[in-house]
Amino acid sequence: MQDRRTRSILADIVRVYIEAGEPVSSRSISKRYEEALSPATIRNIMADLEDAGYLYQPHTSAGRVPTAAAYRFFAQEIAAQATLSLEDREWIRRELAAAANSTEMTERAGHVLAEVSSGLGIIVSPPMVKTVLEHARMWLLPDNRVVVVLISPGGTTRDKILHPNRHFTQIELDRTAEFLNAHYAGWTLGAIREDLLSKLASDRERYDGLVRNALTLCDPAILGEDSGGQLHVEGAAQIAASPDLADQTQLRELLAAIEEKHRLVALLNACIDAPEPVHVQIGVKEITSAGENLALISAPYLRNEEVQGTLGVLGPTRMRYERAMTAVAYVAQLFSEALSKR
Repeated sequence: MQDRRTRSILADIVRVYIEAGEPVSSRSISKRYEEALSPATIRNIMADLEDAGYLYQPHTSAGRVPTAAAYRFFAQEIAAQATLSLEDREWIRRELAAAANSTEMTERAGHVLAEVSSGLGIIVSPPMVKTVLEHARMWLLPDNRVVVVLISPGGTTRDKILHPNRHFTQIELDRTAEFLNAHYAGWTLGAIREDLLSKLASDRERYDGLVRNALTLCDPAILGEDSGGQLHVEGAAQIAASPDLADQTQLRELLAAIEEKHRLVALLNACIDAPEPVHVQIGVKEITSAGENLALISAPYLRNEEVQGTLGVLGPTRMRYERAMTAVAYVAQLFSEALSKR
């Protein structure tokens, strides 16, 4: 693979297969070259690539098909150098700019990512501990349960019904919400918890009642069943219709994994610390046996230089990597810019 011509031919084979979905012949590749390369020369190179594990031949008379190693080479060496087309840049910016709030922005981003990958568009929102508080509201229910509503910048709302160990009055709930709104607007729930614990440790007599109430009602560990973050998915119908996922058993497993969601959240969160800005995983067996025919492309998004969550696409390995990878990077950039402005 150190030979420039061999790398170029492999890249062309992957491109042709992605476009057509049919085994690639040596003749179809030779037509793409300005320099005179005979089909026989290309056949020899294809045979070497097959021996090296980059191609396979489904039938003796057929052309070659890329393996996972070929897709990995293409994504890391070829698509990683691509730039987003002007048309896609304008379309993505227009789509996201039209969002009225962060919830709508998430929906639009998911739709964009699903369309560029012919698969799933996935956004993992920040886990509860990283939720930024703009305004809190609390209500007492007749059976002594408490409804806690947290509103974040941009209008994102999270609510939770709690079963506290002690009974609260509505007056206590109002005072606790007022305290949080007055002192902690713009803070993450994790930072709020740390500060409340610090206040208790330094001046328990002064802060005991109100701060303990706030800790009970606004602790991310209590509010957040989604410790890894909430998941938004678009495109389940089109990935189900993909000809590359024709096996009905595998398709049912994949759709079940999408419904369960926690496996997708764990998978994307595991990619946050990847060294490359856009991470590509060819073969995603962590979620389903159908995963060997899938590729995951993901990128983190930030708020003021701090990672908030991840977004990406999960689609067939026969995917337009250059378009999908550049779109994922651009959507992550726009998400980061929007979050940092709030």
